[in-house]
Amino acid sequence: MTSLSTPIKGNAVSEAGPLVSRMPLSGGVAAALALAQREWVRFLRQRHRVFGAVGQPVLFWILFGAGLESTFRLPTAGEAALSYREYFFPGTVVLILLFTSIFATISIIEDRREGFLQSVLVAPAPRWAIAWGKISGAATLAVAQALLFLIPGMWGLGIPWHFTSFVAMLGLLLIISLALTALGFWLAWQMDSTQGFHAVMNVFLMPMWLLSGAFFPAGEGWLGIVIRMNPLTYGVSGMRHLLYWGDADAATWTRLLPSLGLSWLVTLAFAGAMMFLAVRATRKRISGDLL
Repeated sequence: MTSLSTPIKGNAVSEAGPLVSRMPLSGGVAAALALAQREWVRFLRQRHRVFGAVGQPVLFWILFGAGLESTFRLPTAGEAALSYREYFFPGTVVLILLFTSIFATISIIEDRREGFLQSVLVAPAPRWAIAWGKISGAATLAVAQALLFLIPGMWGLGIPWHFTSFVAMLGLLLIISLALTALGFWLAWQMDSTQGFHAVMNVFLMPMWLLSGAFFPAGEGWLGIVIRMNPLTYGVSGMRHLLYWGDADAATWTRLLPSLGLSWLVTLAFAGAMMFLAVRATRKRISGDLL
């Protein structure tokens, strides 16, 4: 078997097809777990990534919260008082998930250059294990980093704790993270330069977050339609519902959001679609040195 540190040349990937097809399911799960573990090991060796994934969203939260506090009003005719910093809080949590997924999936391009990814592709493991291992490892890492902000943020804002809603929130965060990481995986798999990936982040991923209701309410008009068509909107909406679970005062403005059931349904569908695209991308025939 080829060493994982040796780049693979030519058509070695296509020659590995019979080996991959004979790999049992348990072997695929083991390969996925190994790749997921690698994401955590890499993170523990590069802890400065926390400052990029968590520090920048928290800085946005502090600065925008202070700057827009006096001008923010929810469209509820004054029925419910909600500060902008509190409104922006769930969006900041989702932004941490987005940044973590970007930092994790951009390593696909680095792995390609170093030859690691080519070596994994010719190993006797199914292609779905590559996608699931990378995505699940990065997704759980994203949730862990989001908790570094979520827990103290809830305490600082005085948001009440409910065990059931908090567990449901963890599940929703994991699904959102899987969707965003799978999306980043699919985009990174098509590229061979980090500059191209950063360009896509600036013109696609960041606007996707901005138009999710995280930064400002949907409202009416064409912008409101765009926000409601964005699948990430429903992940942010679900977070808002779960943060204020059972809070009668918050019911005056949470009724303006998509329902909790619809938020779960769309987020699950979004994650499923992105995982399908990510797994499908790994099955494309590869030749030469670039994927």
